[in-house]
Amino acid sequence: MSFAQGARRLAGQAGLLLGWRPDEFWRATPDELADALGPLRAMSGADETPMCREMLERLREIYPDG
Repeated sequence: MSFAQGARRLAGQAGLLLGWRPDEFWRATPDELADALGPLRAMSGADETPMCREMLERLREIYPDG
């Protein structure tokens, strides 16, 4: 997934789940977005364990940018 695709997906989620307008999304830091989405993630029962470096590298191999 490219940066643009990821940003578009996250902006859509922020709009749908948080009611954020595009300017609110783009002014937010990644930490602010994570904090805002955190309670929704917890309510969904999603795993809170951060991704390890090995998994990140594996995903980069499977889904290279470009």
